[in-house]
Order: sequence, then C-alpha cells, then structure tokens
Amino acid sequence: MSQETSQPGGPVTVFLLDDHELVRRGLRDLLEGEGFEVIGETGSAVEAVRHIPALAPDVTILDARLADGNGIEVCRDVRSVDPSLQCVILTSYDDDDAVRGAILAGAAGYILKEIVGSDLLDKVRRTARGESLFDEEVKARVVAGFTAVQPEDPRLIGLTVQEKRVLALIGAGMTNREIGVELFLAEKTIKNYVSSVLAKLGFQRRTQAAVYISGPPKGPSSVPS
Repeated sequence: MSQETSQPGGPVTVFLLDDHELVRRGLRDLLEGEGFEVIGETGSAVEAVRHIPALAPDVTILDARLADGNGIEVCRDVRSVDPSLQCVILTSYDDDDAVRGAILAGAAGYILKEIVGSDLLDKVRRTARGESLFDEEVKARVVAGFTAVQPEDPRLIGLTVQEKRVLALIGAGMTNREIGVELFLAEKTIKNYVSSVLAKLGFQRRTQAAVYISGPPKGPSSVPS
C-alpha cells in the first residue's frame, strides 16, 4: 500500500463530517486503505467548526445536510478562520443552488455520494494538491454573477453604499477578513456590516445573501451604488 502525501514526510490528512456513522466508517476505511490519514471526524456541524481549524487537515470532506447545520456553512466558517483549508462537499443531493453556495463558500468541489471509490480518492488527492474540482468556466460565471441583482428590489434600497459593497464581496466568496483587507476596515467592523446586511435583507445566514446576490440575471448587471 502506498502512502498518500501532500508534503514530503507525511500522509495526506483528512477530516470527515457526516451525521451517519456508517458513512464516516466507510469513508475512513476507504481512505486509510489507500494511505490517507483520517485525523478527525464528527457528525455535528458545531463540533466541526470547532475542530477543523485546530487540526488543519489537508482535506475536509463535508456532508451538505446535517441535523445542526450544513456543510456549506461549515466550509465558509472554517475558511473564514483559515482560508488555506481545502474543503469538498459530499452529498446525495444534486442541487444547483447548493453548488453555487459551495463555490461561493470557497469549497474545492461538490461531489455526489454515488461516486465510485476510486474517483473519490482521485478527487481527494487533487484537492490536497490545491486543485479546484469545479469547471473553471462555471466557477467564473457563478462568481461573476453576484452583480446580477434586480436594482428595483426594495430590500436593496435600505442598504448603505458601504453595505452594498460588503454584500457584493460576500457574493464574491470573500471571508470577513478578506473583505476587511479589501475595504481597509477592521474584521470586527466587517462583521457588524454583515450582520446589518443580513438583517435588512431578512436573511439568517450569509450563504443566503451570497446565493441571493449571485442569482440569475434579471436586470442591469451591477449592484446599485
């Protein structure tokens, strides 16, 4: 058995998030049988957000739907702490909105559980090397699409100019830290702006705002300023 390595001297490390123990056990057996090292696992989104940044795995495999959250939110949350973390969404659901959300959250890929084991292993290897599993043309179109929002939406009228900038950067997949760098503001200030934007738009999660701002074109292709 060869040992999968992302860096000289050690195996590729993987963290597993799935709320079905048998699925986690199957993934662990598959990965460890091919030389990967599973350094952590859980069935809880809350636990995953706490442990993934601390463990810093080469690849994190996230179930899309969980009892206490979803993998896309976990991806966004852990990458806001450490943007170098590589995450893939592994799910039973083929959902266009979820794919869009995964791209905007910074996931490296969106994989259906019907995939055969050898293909999954290949995708984990590619992710560990820092490759994106998304078609680059599709990814670019989704990220660019954040500007396509109807300017007549009354919810946008209540946003300040700065809040609209923050909303656009959320749609571009940026973390609070990255938005702060872009706008020359403290990360805490950006967090306050994000909370205000979500409240005014009537959303509870920033992924909802990201999907909203990246929706299909319905009007002029720019966020009103």
